[in-house]
Amino acid sequence: MGTQESMTKVTLLTDAYRITGYVDLVPGARVTDFMQEAKQFVAVMDAEVYEVQPAGRQVLVAPFIDVNRDRIEIITPA
Repeated sequence: MGTQESMTKVTLLTDAYRITGYVDLVPGARVTDFMQEAKQFVAVMDAEVYEVQPAGRQVLVAPFIDVNRDRIEIITPA
C-alpha cells in the first residue's frame, strides 16, 4: 500500500453504508481522477462502516476493506 504521505481520508456512501477510512491518493490529486482510474474495487484502509439507516449503527471496523466501485454513490475527502 501507499506511504503515510499518500493516504487521504475519505467518506464513501453506498445505498446502505457510510464508510470512512483512507485511500492511496497522491497529494494534490483529485478524488474524481482516483475514481476514474479505479478498478472494480477500491481499497480502503483503517475502515469504519456504519449503517445509513435506521440509526447509523457501526457494523464493522477493519484495517482493510475492498469496496465495489459500482456501489459507491458519493465519495468525498473527509
